[in-house]
Amino acid sequence: MPAPDPTVDTRRWLPTHVWALWAASRPSQLALIALVYALGVGIAAVGRVVEGGPDGVDVAVVRTAGYGLVALIPVAVAVHYANEYADAETDALTDPTPFSGGSGALVETGLPRSFLGRATAVVAALAVPVGTVAVAGGVLAADAGALLAVILLSGLAYSLSPVALVDRGVGEPVNAALGGLVLPVYGAAVVATPTVVTPLVTLPFALVVGCSLLCTHWPDRNADAAVGKRTLAVRWPPDRLVRLYIVLAGLAAATTVGLRLVGLLPLPVAVAHLAAAPFLLWGGWTFTRRRSPLPAVAAMVALAASTTAAWWWLTL
Repeated sequence: MPAPDPTVDTRRWLPTHVWALWAASRPSQLALIALVYALGVGIAAVGRVVEGGPDGVDVAVVRTAGYGLVALIPVAVAVHYANEYADAETDALTDPTPFSGGSGALVETGLPRSFLGRATAVVAALAVPVGTVAVAGGVLAADAGALLAVILLSGLAYSLSPVALVDRGVGEPVNAALGGLVLPVYGAAVVATPTVVTPLVTLPFALVVGCSLLCTHWPDRNADAAVGKRTLAVRWPPDRLVRLYIVLAGLAAATTVGLRLVGLLPLPVAVAHLAAAPFLLWGGWTFTRRRSPLPAVAAMVALAASTTAAWWWLTL
């Protein structure tokens, strides 16, 4: 789920290898992941779309949510390291923006690609026992543990051979589903038992994530093509990409209205979706005309923040 990643300048006081690990973990994206996780927790805590969900937030819910976040972080870091490792050739060729082109960890330090390959293996190996112990100890429910495994395996398969979903033109929908649906459902599953309604109410967000992914892949299309990556930005002409963006944005709006009409979205949450509208319109106008994916990324972040705030406001 790409997001703004302006790396804090820690190079002055951190050793090169440590700084590279810090930058490649994509701290701003980890913050966004934590926000979307909190969205799922907030949906569950309202008790409207979760069987047996609590009517409010208590200490036990907050503690359990904290455990779930601790288990999630190494999974997210492993997925980011894998993506940086797989994209090393692309990142060396492309002209990065604050929102695309990777973290620059390898390019700026000159460290070999294998450094992040080993880091991926180590952190992924750490994530497995952390999640396993959490489920075995009753800290995480079994369904939450299963979703965590799906995020790890699918996130690695997104970037790494022999699967490398992003190279096959299906990376965008897989990434949108992981970041927009599976991640918030995991947050809900940590504190309650989610129903099918939980992913339904986050479907508009997943569609906006899809818009963001189209725009973040656009600046890297030439470098991706040069190294054999077959993202949609490489496979499709600009006019077709723009039409897909418009379809996804339109579906996000229509789905929001539909969910409100059938009573699945509370009014404050439905209104919160308007925060993304001006950025989506801006993104539709500039997509393929400008390199920067800022408008679509801003739409995704604004929607994540506004809907999370709305669900938690209802909870509290």
